Amino acid sequence: MKAIIATTVFGVIMMFIGLMVDNKKTVTALAGLLFVALLGVNIYELCYAPVDGPVVLFNNMLRIDKLALWFNMLMTGCTVLYIMLIGKEVRKVGSHVAEYFALMFFILCGIYLLSTYNTLLMLFIGIEIMSIPQYILAGSDKKNLKSSEASLKYFLMGSFSTGMLLMGITLLYGAARSFNVMEIAGILNSDNLNPLALAGIMFIMVALGFKVSAAPMHTWTPDVYDGTPTPFTAYMATVVKAGAFFAFIKLFHGALGNLSVHWSMVLAIVTAATLLIGNVTAVFQQSVKRMLAYSSIAQAGFMLFAVLSVNGMAWQAITIYAVAYSVATIGAFAVLVKLKDYTYDGFNGLAKKNPLLAFAATIFLFSLAGIPLTGGFMAKYYVLTAVVQQGNLLWLVIFALLMAAISVYYYFRVIIAMYFKEGDPELTSEVTPADKVLLFATCLLVILLGVMPQLFTGNWM
Repeated sequence: MKAIIATTVFGVIMMFIGLMVDNKKTVTALAGLLFVALLGVNIYELCYAPVDGPVVLFNNMLRIDKLALWFNMLMTGCTVLYIMLIGKEVRKVGSHVAEYFALMFFILCGIYLLSTYNTLLMLFIGIEIMSIPQYILAGSDKKNLKSSEASLKYFLMGSFSTGMLLMGITLLYGAARSFNVMEIAGILNSDNLNPLALAGIMFIMVALGFKVSAAPMHTWTPDVYDGTPTPFTAYMATVVKAGAFFAFIKLFHGALGNLSVHWSMVLAIVTAATLLIGNVTAVFQQSVKRMLAYSSIAQAGFMLFAVLSVNGMAWQAITIYAVAYSVATIGAFAVLVKLKDYTYDGFNGLAKKNPLLAFAATIFLFSLAGIPLTGGFMAKYYVLTAVVQQGNLLWLVIFALLMAAISVYYYFRVIIAMYFKEGDPELTSEVTPADKVLLFATCLLVILLGVMPQLFTGNWM
């Protein structure tokens, strides 16, 4: 609860800083300090969390447990990493730098609500608080027509998905006569399921599938990610997506877990389609930024395994996958924003011009591809293990492994361009010693995630 209040207050403070401070470097530094302070609030709240069970607040609308607090701390930590690696690139987007950071605080507020909601109404409020700032950030580059197009497309399709979510909540309420997640789990049963509830589940699945870029609700993702200013794309594709997945799992395991026989096969087909479309389409992209957009769809397919696996392993799986994917993708975008040309040719010869930049990009791409000794490998291991424990989905596991093999091609295509092709890539800014230290530290974090993933799964099990 303290973190929810803190992120709201810090967001308002950033708005006032925008009125009083003109220097962009000062604004960025102040924002960084506030994000670090927010991380401290999360750590404090986790350390002093009640040991005798979850805390229920506001008429059972919020349910705060150690799992939610741990996830919030990890996502705040990923945000701090994002600020350190890409924060100064935010200054280049436009003149409203403080407002951009304020919107990020509000996004985090929405994520905190999505990790602690206990009613369908709070689920809706959390998603909207998280989503609306994204529509604004997508169109923040006023001089770029693609940015305005991305914002409009994201807003229109996001509004449509919101309508679907509200329809699903309404139908589920009509069947269960309750908005409370725990009460719904006790009222609805698999043997005598109300058709109204089944329709509601399908509507909610479509709406949440839009938020996490699951096929066939993924069509907005490539254009929105491509048109959004690159620094904001990095945040939307990582921390925001992880928060939406946590909400997805919380609902489908908490309220609807005992009904999995009715929705698991539909979600399995959605997962297979997501893996297929994301990986195959990424192969044909000529822009690395657009490739990473389709890659995020493919990664969403793997994270959907955690939703399919209604068991304790799924929570560990989504936690480690959220961190590993976020760290590697933020790192990859930190390299991307340094380059002027986002095509594969723009990476030609990068290893000769800046060996550390190329090395860091290689480690991050290894992780996204799931190469052993990286966080991405262990993340895939956890989600696949969870779905194997669930049973009856071995065909989907085999299919996922084939899709992972395809992903190696488009990730390694960037590595080949950096190390084996001649070129003179143009950088948008100098790679400072601080950048080198941060990139190297992020590489070590990726390796640590691959070697000791248990450090990031928490002690809430």
